[in-house]
Amino acid sequence: MADLIAQGIDPQNRWRRTLLAGRPIVLGRSAAGWSTAWDDRVSRDHAQICWNGSRLRVDRLPSARNPIFVRGQPATGFDLEPGEHFVIGQTTFTLADERVNVSLDMPQPAQEQAFSSRYLQEIQFRHADAHIDVLSRLPAVISGANTDPELYVRLVNLVLSGVSRASAAALVAVQVGAAGRPRIEVLQWDRRLVTGDDFQPSERLILEAIRRRESVLHVWNSSEAAVASAFTIRQGVDWAYCTPIGGKACPGWGVYVSGRFFGEPGEIETSDPTDLRDDLKFTELVAATTSSLRDVRLLERQRAGLSQFFSPVVLEALEGGDPEIVLAPREAEVTVLFCDLRGFARHSERSADDLLGLLNRVSRALGVTTHAIREQGGVLGDFHGDAAMGFWGWPLPQPDAPARACRAALAIRAEFEAAAAQSQDPLADFRMGIGIATGRAVAGKIGTIDQVKVTVFGPVVNLASRLEGMTKILQAPILLDERTATAVRADLPPEVARVRRVAVVKPYGLDKRLEVSELLPPASAFPTLSDDNVADYERALDELLAGRWPQAFERLHRVPAEDRVKDFLTVFIAQHNRTPPENWNGVIPLMSK
Repeated sequence: MADLIAQGIDPQNRWRRTLLAGRPIVLGRSAAGWSTAWDDRVSRDHAQICWNGSRLRVDRLPSARNPIFVRGQPATGFDLEPGEHFVIGQTTFTLADERVNVSLDMPQPAQEQAFSSRYLQEIQFRHADAHIDVLSRLPAVISGANTDPELYVRLVNLVLSGVSRASAAALVAVQVGAAGRPRIEVLQWDRRLVTGDDFQPSERLILEAIRRRESVLHVWNSSEAAVASAFTIRQGVDWAYCTPIGGKACPGWGVYVSGRFFGEPGEIETSDPTDLRDDLKFTELVAATTSSLRDVRLLERQRAGLSQFFSPVVLEALEGGDPEIVLAPREAEVTVLFCDLRGFARHSERSADDLLGLLNRVSRALGVTTHAIREQGGVLGDFHGDAAMGFWGWPLPQPDAPARACRAALAIRAEFEAAAAQSQDPLADFRMGIGIATGRAVAGKIGTIDQVKVTVFGPVVNLASRLEGMTKILQAPILLDERTATAVRADLPPEVARVRRVAVVKPYGLDKRLEVSELLPPASAFPTLSDDNVADYERALDELLAGRWPQAFERLHRVPAEDRVKDFLTVFIAQHNRTPPENWNGVIPLMSK
């Protein structure tokens, strides 16, 4: 495995990236490829490179404005061997075949010193300007990295820019390997000079720093103890330190830096390990800032993922506590909404040749439901084929849960009725049936070892599903159980929602009676059924329950013919010749779900 190293005029204009055999890469100032945005003489897409395992093929692209120089001559296509380089504009690209080998065979250091994070934060920079200038670029380095590998490259490059005496730097991560033994992965590394030798970070040093959660410095050659000279000459290293990064988004991460006390000509000659405190403080600030920004990005990703299920109010609760505790299953008083998409089977037959188009339409239709649930502070619980389920009352108690659920249901109804009025609307042919029930349930992260999801479990869920199924029988778009209907009458004014008692039924397969009510929009939004019409229907229901069926039949005929719900009672009375059966108790048995 080889690396390509790009180096501009300024030291910070640099990167090292690993080449994968057979994978073509575009070089240029474009963010889509390996970018050299610092060099305006490099075209947006300047050259294509491809490593074949032993040589690098470089081809100048037609879009390139300036030539590529190799061995002092312009070329449009050529092969490169490790150790050779080419130049585009003011940037030199070097092919390096150097390995990184985390070594346990490093000699014992002459000195070892640990520096706590608090200590490094409290000491003052002795030469602050250069470090602060580099640190000011750190937020842009992290926010501008769209992928983790890109972030690794940028961080290592920034560390090398800020530690002038560093000969190499690496971003490492300690992981648990086979048999529980720690394993060190080098996420990214770079060195100032191409030497052809392996880069050997000290395993002992890295593990010690991560274990102690402090910066640890090893010195192999100093004025006090000139030891292991063969090692220091071979590796070009007098010292190395590792600074842990920490944080939930960087578990086991650390920044490893190694270098020499005597650097470039003109530098101050010193072999005092305490002179590295500025570099340690700089690296500690890089680590702390990286940890903080990565944690923020992790929270943003988690919030974005959770926002598909939770409303902003619920997300605030999650941020205020431990998610494992907040999301733990527990009993709660909840209101459950089941919403089923009607017309799916018919559309499936018609759209057999355009299944993706059908999927998009169904996704949009279900999106109406999920948006309304979240808009009213609910939790998106689950999808069941072409149905969606939401609930209120968890993880935070919501005394107005029934009202919130009903507002969501009316918003869904309004959206589909508006679509139905426009024949070209993708949702025009879809209808929704909604059932809402209130009661005790267990809500939270529920599932098995293999799969866990946030949902709600209990009889109230089955009841809401049954109510949704009854909307087909009773011809009512939205049905409520008795508890929800009672809460809505108390909490929502008629200018927002109305409730009509529909019937007392015995659901198919159940023994318990159930008073079913319909949720209606206000009269201003649904003039087809006035408040007087609703009152006439409910009086007819009272007459039915009391066994006065002729009077009930007459009252039902005062309700507009456009009302499909009255057909259920009208047909039931007619089937029994307007005469209640013996032992009539007011309960109508349903023959199907």
